Amino acid sequence: MPELPEVEVVRRGLSTWVAGRRIDRVEVLDPRSVRRHTLGPEDFRGQLEGAVVLGAVRRGKFLWLPLADSVDRVDSPDALPHTALMAHLGMSGQLLVEDPEQPDEKHLKVRLTLSAAPGLPDELRFVDQRIFGGLAVVPLVPTDDGGPGGLGAGRLPLIAADAAHIARDPLDPAFSADELHRRLRARRTSIKRALLDQRLVSGIGNIYADEALWAARLHYARATDTLRRAETRRLVEAVQDVMARALEAGGTSFDSLYVNVNGASGYFDRSLSAYGRAGRACTRCAEEGRTSIMVREPFMNRSSYRCPHCQRTPRNARW
Repeated sequence: MPELPEVEVVRRGLSTWVAGRRIDRVEVLDPRSVRRHTLGPEDFRGQLEGAVVLGAVRRGKFLWLPLADSVDRVDSPDALPHTALMAHLGMSGQLLVEDPEQPDEKHLKVRLTLSAAPGLPDELRFVDQRIFGGLAVVPLVPTDDGGPGGLGAGRLPLIAADAAHIARDPLDPAFSADELHRRLRARRTSIKRALLDQRLVSGIGNIYADEALWAARLHYARATDTLRRAETRRLVEAVQDVMARALEAGGTSFDSLYVNVNGASGYFDRSLSAYGRAGRACTRCAEEGRTSIMVREPFMNRSSYRCPHCQRTPRNARW
């Protein structure tokens, strides 16, 4: 499944290529890809045709495009959007901006034809081989804290209903490290379990959790109620740093199916320090003149990668 930086790469592409344009035509080539739109493909098409994409917003790995119901309402004082086009990428979903002359992709599921714009392709295509993802028109609801819905929302205190249950992510301008620390201290669990809990902090998957914990020198089983404020801040800074570096590289792709809106794959996996490095030397220990070999350990039916020297098992570990 794409990690947060992959989804942010897609959001930025949609903001550049699609925002401000009208949806002129909608073709649903596989109804399974709009199954989350419970009123069916025809209603999906009817709600989108003629609507204007106001932007591209993301919270965690959830991505949506706020919609104005017509071009006439875009600049209207009461033009607050009420709905959004929600994109669930799932395991293999792709949003591609293409010229109409470009041949259809093998697993093309939905095609949106956009209003003409100089120098920009006119089609937004949803491609999905495994059909775990999909598109739906969903209502926008007020955020629980009165802040912006997510990255890309500006000051708009609205969030797609499908994403309203998750916490803010570390790249969100309204994210608070102090609030996360308060939530962590109130829980009795391990730090990695907490990082993967979307109700506490969203968008951190297995790869970036391992990378951030390695950078912060914290064992994945460290008890959250023992964390000091400085340790939480160090961990948050590590998460933000590793995600920022992944964004510069275009994301982390271990699957050839993941591409951004321009069809380019990510390649940050070449720069990982922890994930997938079992049996290899810890780069930090090597730089500091020590010899320590990274290990892989089972965790929640997945794996955790750590350095036995940098991330020693705590006495109060919670597994």
